[in-house]
Amino acid sequence: MLYDNHILPAQSVALPTICVGNLAVGGTGKTPHVEYLVQLLQSRYKIAVLSRGYGRKTHGFLMADAQATANTIGDEPMQIHRHFPDIPVAVCENRVRGIKQLQRMVNDLQVVILDDALQHRKIKCGMNVLLTTADNLYINDHLLPLGHLRDLKHRSLAAHAIIVTKCPENMRPIDKRVIDNMLHLPAFQQLYFSRFKYQDFEPSLTEHKQKVLVLSAIANPQYLFCHVKKTFPKATCLAFPDHHRFTKKDEALIENKAKKHDVVFTTAKDYERLLLTNLPNVLGDKLQVIPVTVQIDVDAKSFEKQVITYIDETLRKNSKQHLK
Repeated sequence: MLYDNHILPAQSVALPTICVGNLAVGGTGKTPHVEYLVQLLQSRYKIAVLSRGYGRKTHGFLMADAQATANTIGDEPMQIHRHFPDIPVAVCENRVRGIKQLQRMVNDLQVVILDDALQHRKIKCGMNVLLTTADNLYINDHLLPLGHLRDLKHRSLAAHAIIVTKCPENMRPIDKRVIDNMLHLPAFQQLYFSRFKYQDFEPSLTEHKQKVLVLSAIANPQYLFCHVKKTFPKATCLAFPDHHRFTKKDEALIENKAKKHDVVFTTAKDYERLLLTNLPNVLGDKLQVIPVTVQIDVDAKSFEKQVITYIDETLRKNSKQHLK
């Protein structure tokens, strides 16, 4: 309320900032969409990624480096750093301070992508991308503890683009129109639809009737589990809470389960926390990470144009102000 009524100020920074956020507690696919933006922009601009670093055991500003782990920067930033080692990835609770520190440390920095900063009201990002899942739109959800929302629904008006995520592969145009009508977005907001694309399984895994275990500690493991079951109908799932820290007891449980299976599939995010245990060494080649990417259906070019137009216009405006 204090921020909405401008009693507490939200600060802007003098470079393009893109926030990828949601209203729910998790499971909308923020990190894969951040990686989508990194992939899109890395060849055009000098970019960096900034996150709070949820679940880390450190405080303050930290830049990902060769010694970084899920303990020091969090599992999601660590995943991004591993996938894009040449892109600066940093964590800081205070995003304004974090961006200013990045500007000091990264020469000619042009764009900062913020992972999960919609609720960080101290900063006013230039472009907000709001994610909501196709099977649980924020308009149909409720605040905790009744539902999964951690923020009020009217905060969706802060978004410049809304992406309905985790759409089925065969989603029909009429289904998209129904969602479009349900959301009833104002004219300044653009609506897009995206889906997860999991990497195909290696032929060596599918040739034989493998006994498969899916190990996950993410918010909504059912999408991954359904994908695996299409190829391995008898697969079983061992699920932990989102961002779960694996204990010695967990390790023993997982090791015992793995003995009864030929393959243990997990996510890139979970793998970063598994590296803090001895399980990768114990499981060896049994442990397989299933990579996932994001595809924006039909309107990918429109989304890319919206993002790039925002960045170019902001850089041009800042350049003129600097000359003055």
